[in-house]
Amino acid sequence: MASTNLLAPSTRRRITGTLFAAHTTFVAAQIASFTLLSIIGAQLAGSDASAGIPSTISMVGRALAGYPIGWLMDKLGRRTGLSLGYLLALIGGIISVYSIGQESLIGFCLGAGLAGMARSTSEQSRYIAAEAELPDRRAKAIGLIVAGGTIAAVVGPLFVRPSGIVMTGLGFLEATGPYAVSALLSLICLILVFTLLRPDPLMVGRAIEDEYGTPASKAQRNEKGRTFLQALIDPRVKLALAALMISQFVMTYLMVIMPVHMNHHNHGTGAISMMISSHSLGMYVFSWLTGWLIERTGRVSVIVLGGVTLALSAIFTPVWVGAIPLSAIMFIVGLGWNFAFIAGSSLLSDALTQNERGRIQGASETLIAVAGGTGSLSSGLVFSATGVMGLSGVGLAFSAALLVAALLWGRTQFVTTLASDA
Repeated sequence: MASTNLLAPSTRRRITGTLFAAHTTFVAAQIASFTLLSIIGAQLAGSDASAGIPSTISMVGRALAGYPIGWLMDKLGRRTGLSLGYLLALIGGIISVYSIGQESLIGFCLGAGLAGMARSTSEQSRYIAAEAELPDRRAKAIGLIVAGGTIAAVVGPLFVRPSGIVMTGLGFLEATGPYAVSALLSLICLILVFTLLRPDPLMVGRAIEDEYGTPASKAQRNEKGRTFLQALIDPRVKLALAALMISQFVMTYLMVIMPVHMNHHNHGTGAISMMISSHSLGMYVFSWLTGWLIERTGRVSVIVLGGVTLALSAIFTPVWVGAIPLSAIMFIVGLGWNFAFIAGSSLLSDALTQNERGRIQGASETLIAVAGGTGSLSSGLVFSATGVMGLSGVGLAFSAALLVAALLWGRTQFVTTLASDA
């Protein structure tokens, strides 16, 4: 009876709905707080050169937390790990509010670091949703969680101005508003996950494995599971990580420098804001369609589509300088990331056994953060040294590498299938 309840459609819907609500709310909070992150960093440091310090610390926190939180989820359950992440975000928001009032850059960076750790935790919601779904619906579950970013991208910035007004009325500095909102929304996420994410998706995943798993995967239930390095031997894991890391790198690499590129061509803040909104829509708005496409055509096919889309966006980046064409190009960049990221996440979830998902998927979040950070740091250097043509060339090279890796892997699988059928 217990197993029947774990496999009930209502159970899976409740888990997916809770994860969607919490993750979307949290991303909206993060977008609101990110709006002023570099500005406050520069003000607290007294120098524009230090504006990027808080965001860098946030990235470091995201990279450091991935594997430990994933390990904890394997040991104590998904609900415990997610709850800890949202608790860190709550504490980080409170510390940031206090530090702004005290004009403490160190304290503000600490708050940013905790927020980064929480982001790494919340990003694993897509894997948890996949784990709690039947095998043929995992890509759709991942797509749904990622699609929450559409709502977050629209709602998040709307909190900035009103929250500043409220905090000013309460006697705080206006700049503390987004961080107070972040703390409040993180508390809501914590309550949602702790009260509604029941039964624990880890238990649901085990029940699904018992019912639908292969004899080999069932036999591995009581084993320790592979280490991260051992999992890398699996070609599926290699391709999945390549898709996740390269798509994150190319997307961040092109996106970070685009406002500077547009500024050089005398575009105002309105045009730049339009470009950012277009890019955000490309990243999230078609996530539901991507999940459906993956289930119809396969993980690797959509990774190939992602590689092609990212390559095309890199090729066309230096062609036009108008606001509308650049907005369209950055929409395509976001769409290419969406294809490769969701398909890569689905492939990784499929490649892992139930008792190793938490820590290895957590490690993938660390690698994604490193890839994004590398893209962010390198884009300015390449752009200043070679201009937009050099920027485009690097983006194209990495996109082509992903495309080649996916095509070679698909060809190998095809040959293997033919040999086994002969």
